[in-house]
Amino acid sequence: MAVFQFFLVVLTVCFVCVLVESKYMVYNTSGGIVPGKINVHLVPHTHDDVGWLKTIDQYYVGSNNSIQGACVRNVLDSLIPALLADKNRKFIYVEQAFFQRWWREQSEAMKKTVESLVHSGQLELINGGMCMHDEAATHYIDMIDQTTLGHWFIKHQFNITPRIGWQIDPFGHSAVQAYLLGAEVGFDALYFARIDYQDRAKRRDEKKLEVVWQGSKSRGSSSQIFAGAFYEGYYEPPTGFYFEVNDDSPIVQDDMDLFDYNVHERVNAFVAAAYSQANVTRSNHIMWTMGTDFKYQYAHSWFSNMDKLIHYVNQDGRVNAFYSTPSIYTDAKYALNESWPLKSDDYFPYADRINAYWTGYFTSRPALKGYVRVLSGYYLAARQLEYFRGRNKSGPTTDSLGDALAIAQHHDAVTGTEKQHVANDYAKRLSIGYKESEGVVAASLGCMTQSSLSYECKNPVTNFKQCPLLNISYCPATEVDLSLGKKIAVVVYNSLGWKRTDVIRVPVTGEKVIVTDSTGKIILTQLLPIVNASALSHKFYASAYTGEPPSTSPKYWLAFTAVVPPLGFNTYVISSGQSSGLIKPISYMFDGSQTGAIEVGPGNLKLMYSRKDGKLTQYTNSKNSVNISLEQSYSYYVGSTDKVQASGAYVFRPNGTFPIQPDGKIQLTVFRGPLFDEVHQTINSWIYQITRVYKEKEHAEVEFSVGPIPIDNGIGKEVVAQIKTNIGNNKRFYTDSNGRDFLERIRDYRADWNLEVNQPIAGNYYPINLGIYIKDKDTELSVLVDRSVGGSSVVDGEVEIMPHRRLIHDDGRGVAEALNETVCVHSTCSGLTVQGKYYLRFDPLGEGSKWRRSFGQEIYSPFLIAFSEQDDKWTHFPISTFSAMDAFYSLPNNVAIITLHELEDGTVLLRLAHLYEVEEDKDSSVMATVELKKVFPNKKIKKIKETSLSANQERQEMERKRLSWKVEGWDAKKSMDSRGRPVDPVKLVVELAPMEIRTFIIDFSPHSTRHKWGR
Repeated sequence: MAVFQFFLVVLTVCFVCVLVESKYMVYNTSGGIVPGKINVHLVPHTHDDVGWLKTIDQYYVGSNNSIQGACVRNVLDSLIPALLADKNRKFIYVEQAFFQRWWREQSEAMKKTVESLVHSGQLELINGGMCMHDEAATHYIDMIDQTTLGHWFIKHQFNITPRIGWQIDPFGHSAVQAYLLGAEVGFDALYFARIDYQDRAKRRDEKKLEVVWQGSKSRGSSSQIFAGAFYEGYYEPPTGFYFEVNDDSPIVQDDMDLFDYNVHERVNAFVAAAYSQANVTRSNHIMWTMGTDFKYQYAHSWFSNMDKLIHYVNQDGRVNAFYSTPSIYTDAKYALNESWPLKSDDYFPYADRINAYWTGYFTSRPALKGYVRVLSGYYLAARQLEYFRGRNKSGPTTDSLGDALAIAQHHDAVTGTEKQHVANDYAKRLSIGYKESEGVVAASLGCMTQSSLSYECKNPVTNFKQCPLLNISYCPATEVDLSLGKKIAVVVYNSLGWKRTDVIRVPVTGEKVIVTDSTGKIILTQLLPIVNASALSHKFYASAYTGEPPSTSPKYWLAFTAVVPPLGFNTYVISSGQSSGLIKPISYMFDGSQTGAIEVGPGNLKLMYSRKDGKLTQYTNSKNSVNISLEQSYSYYVGSTDKVQASGAYVFRPNGTFPIQPDGKIQLTVFRGPLFDEVHQTINSWIYQITRVYKEKEHAEVEFSVGPIPIDNGIGKEVVAQIKTNIGNNKRFYTDSNGRDFLERIRDYRADWNLEVNQPIAGNYYPINLGIYIKDKDTELSVLVDRSVGGSSVVDGEVEIMPHRRLIHDDGRGVAEALNETVCVHSTCSGLTVQGKYYLRFDPLGEGSKWRRSFGQEIYSPFLIAFSEQDDKWTHFPISTFSAMDAFYSLPNNVAIITLHELEDGTVLLRLAHLYEVEEDKDSSVMATVELKKVFPNKKIKKIKETSLSANQERQEMERKRLSWKVEGWDAKKSMDSRGRPVDPVKLVVELAPMEIRTFIIDFSPHSTRHKWGR
């Protein structure tokens, strides 16, 4: 291949002068690739955020323009005639949430026109998801779901499959995005803009902006994808080549009869910019992203100028310019038959300049992040229940929740980087979607508890209620007076593929309550008072959610153990009776004079608290022989207010660290029960913590309530929870990638460049969706989370996560609003209080992965609980327990069902995921098998088809089409990835290798689809 040497010189001599003799010009835009020249691929595009400064619908219709002049409908309306005007013009479009809104408004004639543009390649739909999802604060299941929704529409309407990943605006890029939402959906390449400024500088110098990225060590060469980072770090045209009607770049003025003729100057500027980019790019192909946020509202302005540039630049001859797409660009790179540098791990954290690490958004708007995660797990379970009953074509369905969750994965949604009114809009959509899915769940459970045969259930008799605010002890369905003879029937559904035992807590109004299981046997319970801190939260936030004060205030938490079969439910009854008694608190006050320890924990796990100061000092597990000293505390970072770079919604820039101390005397309150012990601590006036140690579990559960964070002193605060141990982790810690693979992190180090440390805390923060752990030669400490947070190990032996942040300055990244969340009930407003949980456990070295993987799946998919009020004559449901699986079968503990969903045509989408990485666990990092005949024992599988991850093409066809790239120094023989064999249509056994996800569309025989729910 020829080697090109280019020099950045502003050329003042025009080699070819073109005289224009008439005012009408036909511009030659028909060019393509020219060997031996710099080929400038002009890629016209718009980047349309599905919410940011305005809501998604405001952006679409073009309202609220006092905030931002943007109308996506205008973009698409303007685009089509512009493409029709010249068959050589091209355009790419990404956000399906907008495109589908526009499509629904079009006439049949326009739809046919658009179809012809798509099939001709003039209009290319790339990426293809409902949004351009974030890559830090998103869970991999949500990423898959939102991508699938978009890909299905494109396949259904146009019979095409997107080839290219286009993640140009997310603030850093994950390994899961590369291999799972890249290679596994059939993409040939992935392009993005935002990588660390130090990383970009080195890659430019070494011409390594374009690489082959292998995001998974477990999936080997099949996880590799061609990946390109834009050379300037953004997704806009080169300076001076913006052509919206109100942009200030000079247009191409080629009418010599008019003043300001500038063809020579424009061509020279074009060539100079092309040389500049070619100097840092391998090969003679470069891509210009011709567009940016909400551009092409008047598409003619862009295309008329690009027509002229192509015409005159090609007449000039120094470089070659033409309309292109990322697919054409990718094919050109592939045709070179070159070997490319290998990239592993990910592109986190991201800094766009010195002292500007975009690691704050890992935590920003933690309540929204928690809401998204809760509803994500609920959506998974609701679709399973919808499948069991049968999809209701007339509604309600789970579709609206799926749509709302898809939009919420946008990189200015779940990230917390949107304006407050936009965050409210996302929450509203999620709430509406939940309400409709709540009806689906209630109807399904009503049918499934009523009859063992699906066709016998038309209108369920039982009216089930659910409690989305159970976390703040608000549950009207359980707050009934049982002394009048009423009973509360409880259905507990388990969406996991293995039997599960867990403790359930529900609020009740009276002390005299008992719980019976599905056989009528009284089971062990535990009754605790609802403490004042929870009661205050109950009243305020229930009023905020419902719009009116709660009619009752429960006094107690009733806890009992639920045992539920795989993919099934069990039922329990709460009624009046002589309970085991209310657990009384034991309070301790500390003045520094006492010695000894307070032991907490009814089972193998014991926590020790110092009698001197009430602090946690020791963790002892008699089962795995772990005995370790530790401390647990809270601190806050002061958010910088520096005018050059403040801390804000995106950027984390701490300016000092301060431990959070109690406001007065230290108090510790302990509740000891037969199921679990609780330790209540008032950390200060705005942090309350409950630590639970369960008899049958070997981890500690820490429930925190943080807020309202005070800002009266004009200081924004970023609150962290810290675990301090003597583990010698030697700067190394491990965080998950979107809840999937764990990646090694090394403090103050980057594998791809010599890091210049300017922010030793923020620069070592990483996104956490599942957990973080540290280890040394003896012990592992794992911390799992219930939503996306930022976290790190900034000192050896320590792990910290950031549950909440409240700031008073904007960080200058466009949102133009401080991250200062408040909640108002009528005229009373208060800073946001966030309630959440994290979980910690110590294990001997090499044994922690089992808990991280199995319990991590339980965090994502908690029990779904529904309640029904019954009279005193009622005894039990006709069907009191259920499992969809064979009576003696469950999934292996290293496999999860992540999708079970009936499609509109009656077929069923099934996804199975191996939960372990290669060599992660000696027992579980092995090939797993799933027997579909036992998963669906009462249904006959007529046909099973394996597909790509987004289910828009057969897997075999996807693998045949995908480009396989050469890698520098790559030994293919040593890196063959393990994969499960094709499914035998008779045996129907699915094999899964470590970290493998397999997707199937199953067609059941008609006579079996209206049969029994299960056993």
